[in-house]
Amino acid sequence: MAEEPVTPENVNIDSLKKALTEANERAENNLAGWQRERADFSNYKKRVEQEKADLVNYADAEMIKSVLPVVDDMERAFSMVDHKIKDSSWIEGFRQIQRKLQDILRDHGCSEIECVGQPFDPNLHEAVAYEEGDEGAVISEHRKGYRMKDKVLRAAQVTVGKGKPGENNNGESSSGK
Repeated sequence: MAEEPVTPENVNIDSLKKALTEANERAENNLAGWQRERADFSNYKKRVEQEKADLVNYADAEMIKSVLPVVDDMERAFSMVDHKIKDSSWIEGFRQIQRKLQDILRDHGCSEIECVGQPFDPNLHEAVAYEEGDEGAVISEHRKGYRMKDKVLRAAQVTVGKGKPGENNNGESSSGK
């Protein structure tokens, strides 16, 4: 068979097809690159927004941590008030201040950690003493603990039960019966 003679029209069509194929490949590469960059930018925006939110939460947490000793001092002061003056108007004024502080803590997602009667959890509690009582349970609280949302701001200082005399670790009598 004879080959098709090379004419300017054939050369032109072949070169145009080749140029079109190359242009399509460049366009696909450019589109893919643009789509990757767009996804990267979207992820960047989400990350920056999350970092901003984390920064605000961290700042709130640090501020609340600095206020907690004041809350502790007010509670200690109220526990020491003489019963003869506990109903005086200036004591009631301080109680209102204390309630406002507690409302501010609550409004920022801060809450007290429940502890007395709960099983000891080293993530929430700091054992400062051990006494007779239900083994592994928190018997008393020495200093309140606080959390902000899911983050522990300050662990509760507690006394933990070490068991009752005459019992082994299973709560059974060790008298041999």
